[in-house]
Amino acid sequence: MKKLKYIVIPILIAFVAFLSCEKDDICSDETSTTARLFIEFYNSSNTENLKNVTKFRVQGVGNDDALSSYNIVTASSVYLPLKTTENTTQFKLHNNYSINDNGTPDDDSDDFPNGNEDIITISYNTKLEYVSKACGYKTVFENVTISVVDDGDKWINNIVSTTDNEPISNEDEAHFYLFH
Repeated sequence: MKKLKYIVIPILIAFVAFLSCEKDDICSDETSTTARLFIEFYNSSNTENLKNVTKFRVQGVGNDDALSSYNIVTASSVYLPLKTTENTTQFKLHNNYSINDNGTPDDDSDDFPNGNEDIITISYNTKLEYVSKACGYKTVFENVTISVVDDGDKWINNIVSTTDNEPISNEDEAHFYLFH
């Protein structure tokens, strides 16, 4: 009987705890939270066709590290996290990125990047939107615009919004098309 007590009591406690949870107590992975900016890359000569960016690298301005998913990859799109506490975010988008070791492979101090770097500035307004008790709030981005710094050697020809200035609250469809 004592052995049965040690089995039944934990099962009853687990059962009661499970029944007392409400749907709003757990934030599911499927729940929409703060969206990243979704950009697809298109061919500027044939605007209907996606076009990969080769040796693509993304890093935030003022940050030496690349975004982990975009460090010298081939990509037809990019998801960019936007700052939720500011109204602008800047990124360096590199095309054909590589590191030139300056003929000294063991000395990193004289290395420099090769390729074409364009700096984009994403401007927006933020609004907090309540999701649930478990998930809290998410940031929705409104009035989003993107500009490219013209350094005389841009690889980005044009960036066009696909949302007609609708708020960005999910990542289901591209928010902007980048033509190169």
